[in-house]
Amino acid sequence: MEKRYCTLESNSPVAPGVYRMTLSSDQDLRHRCGQFVEVAVPEKFLRRPLSVSLSQADRLTLLYKVVGGGTAALAALQPGAGLDLLTGLGNGFDIEACRNAALLIGGGIGAAPLHQLCRDLRAAGRQVTVLLGFNTASEILLRDELEALGATVHVATADGSKGIHGLVTDALQQVRPTFDYAYVCGPMPMMRALYPLLSETSEFSLEERMGCGTGLCFGCTIQTTEGPRRICHEGPVFKKNLLPW
Repeated sequence: MEKRYCTLESNSPVAPGVYRMTLSSDQDLRHRCGQFVEVAVPEKFLRRPLSVSLSQADRLTLLYKVVGGGTAALAALQPGAGLDLLTGLGNGFDIEACRNAALLIGGGIGAAPLHQLCRDLRAAGRQVTVLLGFNTASEILLRDELEALGATVHVATADGSKGIHGLVTDALQQVRPTFDYAYVCGPMPMMRALYPLLSETSEFSLEERMGCGTGLCFGCTIQTTEGPRRICHEGPVFKKNLLPW
């Protein structure tokens, strides 16, 4: 964990209620894919945990959804504002676990960390297939960015307004992609539905309300097959065999 002071370069909506924030710094902002940051929000006591969508040495891209007062305050920030971040939090995805072909599955704002995951897998020479699930076409995120990295992307919408009509579970059964390792991030009902459909060579990135985000308060503890684990510290990414679903 490191504290970083960043300058807000851009902060704009990319879908209804979803914003893309780009930050710059003269300090190292590189993250392992799947890690997150804790952002200090003006006039709020607790920091807000946000997934890292893409990181470079001097630049950080975050995707977040406005769900309350804290994220609404973030959405109101203008370019040039300074932000205080705790960076390098949590354990991310294991790209070395994939030998040849990866399957990435994201639902809603859960697609955010798949951007860097896809970039890093492609840089390592892996083939990547992505299944993205949204309620409707206006909510689609990152499809173009993932395709630009060389991934094969399939989109499912619950209302049938774009791509496959249905959920990512329907897309998985229709597309039947070839892969040796799967990475999943999205709402809990989606991940639980996917759990029995995927082999043990899978990882799931979980989300929970956090207090400190650094492992001290134990507020985001879940039960695993190996006992209690903190999503912010031992997670947010867990191997499938650790989840007692």
